[in-house]
Amino acid sequence: MGSDFSWQAPIFMAILAAVVVSASPVSVIKRDIYGGWPQQVHLSYAGSASEMMVTWSTANKTDSVVEYGEGGLVKTARGSSVEFEDGGDEHRVQYIHRVTLTGLTPGHTYMYHCGSMEGGWSDLFVFTAMKEGTDWSPSFAAFGDMGNENAQSLSRLQGDTQRGMYDFILHENARVGDAFMNQIQSIAAYVPYMTCVGNHENAYNFSNYVSRFSMPGGVQNLWYSFNVGPAHIIGFSTEVYFYVQYGLKQMTEQYKWLEQDLMEAAKPENRKERPWIITMGHRPMYCSNNDHDDCTRHESVLSGVDLEIWAHEHTYERLWPVYDYKVYNGSMATPYTNPKAPVHIITGSAGCRERHDGWIANPPVWSALRNSDYGYTKFKLHNSTHLYLEQVSDDKDGQVIDSIWVIKDQHGPYSRT
Repeated sequence: MGSDFSWQAPIFMAILAAVVVSASPVSVIKRDIYGGWPQQVHLSYAGSASEMMVTWSTANKTDSVVEYGEGGLVKTARGSSVEFEDGGDEHRVQYIHRVTLTGLTPGHTYMYHCGSMEGGWSDLFVFTAMKEGTDWSPSFAAFGDMGNENAQSLSRLQGDTQRGMYDFILHENARVGDAFMNQIQSIAAYVPYMTCVGNHENAYNFSNYVSRFSMPGGVQNLWYSFNVGPAHIIGFSTEVYFYVQYGLKQMTEQYKWLEQDLMEAAKPENRKERPWIITMGHRPMYCSNNDHDDCTRHESVLSGVDLEIWAHEHTYERLWPVYDYKVYNGSMATPYTNPKAPVHIITGSAGCRERHDGWIANPPVWSALRNSDYGYTKFKLHNSTHLYLEQVSDDKDGQVIDSIWVIKDQHGPYSRT
């Protein structure tokens, strides 16, 4: 099959990069610079097609207001703010505002700005409310490890977003300093920007990430899930297994939640309605980079998943369908048609100050393709059986350097006999 289809709005951005809020002076804007003026505006999906969450920051305490509407700023929604003090030496304070827009008409486009009369208003932005039901084809951009330094994919993603190419952005390990949050505003203020915590956010028990983002579910943004079109999307933290100095409770709670969420999504009546189960986390379960940072401890509980998206390694790698380090292709000719194990994609090459990671000399048998170009991943759920995925190279001026169709006539537990 070819790839000659349109990436139509609305789209989600899947952000798989670690979200880092630096405590250093260069990454935090002082109070007297922007006072009550809204900064760092970003959207997130609130879990219902008739709702959207707007989050922003101010240096001073102000009201939390969003004015919005289809033909003008004719509606007003109010929310609340929380004081956030970063854990750095200067203990700088800012206020994180959250407002949920309700009563949206699914699939309709809205304009909005946020702020207050006393502090001032943001620029004017637009977004499209999610469509209802399962009979539509959402499009996603997915990437990880993009920082405010060397953010190679940012300008292309900005253009894609403002042309309405995505319903969601999925960002694994989204770096969270003030400079970064302002940098991504040109993307995140237009489409839901869904994130996973990564290793760069570990300072002060992930407090910067927890405070600045607003994922559905209310579990400190560390693990959550949502439904969109024919898919159930799960975001979770791989970092709870690596930073045990913050206690074992998070690890246990996430495992129980993940097990229960997957059990519910896998019920026959739910799998019939939303057959695709897609997960995103930061550290990959498998990778052939040379930093020995695989994260296979999730494998047993995630064994019924269709697509697993990871980051952390500053490269792109596509795997054959794999389980327990063994390849389970659908067939030799069409490995991704009715595969007998999940498909893994590592997409951590959107650009950051650490540059690229290296590869081990000899790729494992489960590694299908490796590429070190800067870039990002796009995928579209066409229907209950067909998913198209491609990798875009920034080094090659937007050229598609890899693409696959994942085709599944049936979804559910894998039979490997």
